[in-house]
Amino acid sequence: MKKDFLSIFDLSPEELKELIEISIKFKKGEIKERPLEGKMIALIFQKPSLRTRVTFERAIYDLGGKGVYLSPQDIQLGKRESVKDVAKNLDNWTDGIVARVFHHGILLELAEHSKHPVVNALSDLEHPCQILADYMTMYEISGKFNVNLAYIGDGNNVANSLLAATALLGGKFTIATPYEYEPNGYIVKKALELGVKFEIVRDPKEAVKDADFIYTDVWASMGQEAEREKRLKLFAPYQVNSELLKYAPSHVKVLHCLPAHRGEEITDEVLDGPHSVVLQESENRLHTEKAVLYRLFT
Repeated sequence: MKKDFLSIFDLSPEELKELIEISIKFKKGEIKERPLEGKMIALIFQKPSLRTRVTFERAIYDLGGKGVYLSPQDIQLGKRESVKDVAKNLDNWTDGIVARVFHHGILLELAEHSKHPVVNALSDLEHPCQILADYMTMYEISGKFNVNLAYIGDGNNVANSLLAATALLGGKFTIATPYEYEPNGYIVKKALELGVKFEIVRDPKEAVKDADFIYTDVWASMGQEAEREKRLKLFAPYQVNSELLKYAPSHVKVLHCLPAHRGEEITDEVLDGPHSVVLQESENRLHTEKAVLYRLFT
């Protein structure tokens, strides 16, 4: 049966832990197999990216394969050609699809019509590959999966996938966000069904008081440019800065999926400071993406 990776909820708790453990083995150089030898993976990118594109291309290369990058101008997915037709044509030439899209429904349609694995490299609903790297980083630092995670800011796709992963791994997820910017209701419902420890607060200081890790992301993502000025004013009290860290435990570490809007959701002194593990988190994108491809093709 064909396997896809579209959501953190595609995994069981055991599978999620296994992927993180495989990622660590790749980082240590303990896995030498090259399951993509002679294979080509299509990289469909409706949104530009630094980390996602480079790490996936490098992961595919290191596993013996070849990635072909398809920009928005190349295929104009759903406009010049239907998603169904793109999927069926790529089936003839490639062995899998990695897609970074605006709308999650496009991923579902690609997976429905492709006979090869489809990987979610970002959608408006989830960012599962990023969250694998996040939890790998938190596990490396803390030695445990069930951490106390405080998320400060917009309840976006990253927050959704972090909540899903926390539900699977048994930790606690607290989000400080304004009204109407909470995580997706469907994700919240599924996470609560799994028994997640989940809290929504309005005060960032309250959110971080017991945190092992603090996470933030941009306040206005690609596609939300029209809301930017409104969001800047609304989220101004939700900045991760040195003053906020005073209310957190001394061992707290700070994560950000990048790119960061320095001086908005996070200050330079925190992003570049001793509590930041952002570069470790960024490096781990490569190892977790190797793990995803390895599991899909072995």
